[in-house]
Amino acid sequence: MNKALKIDFVSDIVCPWCAIGLAGLNTALERIGPDTQVDLTMHPFELNPGLNAAGEVQLEYITAKYNISADQARANREQIRARAAAVGFTMNRDDASRVYNSFDAHRLLAWAKEKNVQPALKLILLEAYFTDGKNIADRDVLAALAVKAGLDGAEAGAVLASDRFAQEVKEEEVLWAQRGISSVPAVVVNDRYLISGGQPPEVFEEQLRAIMAGEDSE
Repeated sequence: MNKALKIDFVSDIVCPWCAIGLAGLNTALERIGPDTQVDLTMHPFELNPGLNAAGEVQLEYITAKYNISADQARANREQIRARAAAVGFTMNRDDASRVYNSFDAHRLLAWAKEKNVQPALKLILLEAYFTDGKNIADRDVLAALAVKAGLDGAEAGAVLASDRFAQEVKEEEVLWAQRGISSVPAVVVNDRYLISGGQPPEVFEEQLRAIMAGEDSE
């Protein structure tokens, strides 16, 4: 069986299904085993590109954006909380939680890729936002989270204070949109196969094994 997987994970830090999907994917990769060589890269997608650094109250923002009632938004939130718990991810969102712009966080992830800690930082960012309620648009918060990933805080702050990786993030967003990605998470495997949505580990494992077996038979 083909023992190599190139995985492009297109997502946003403020996307709850992306957190669920990444947790499911990571569990599936653990089940597949360490003999499989995995090249996992995070790519940017912004759900709320127009937000300023202060963000907005999520309940108000979501009800207006999707034209749903507050009760519908709360029901969706509880469904997401349960799905996240099933894959070991804690969602601590409530009516007062805020949603933030994620552009600088994506710039930080682009830098983290150069430092070979991008997947670790992505998990830290997701937990900071969904579990701890951190403002992931605040550059001081982002620099502190970079330190948790083993990066240099001063260097992270300098990256964020500049416009480094801004063009790269914008170009990547355009590229994935041109490739047909309009919702996230989108998991592209070996440049050929798309697995969409916050799937449970069983689905990821089944599809990844099928991809490896299918490529081995070609």
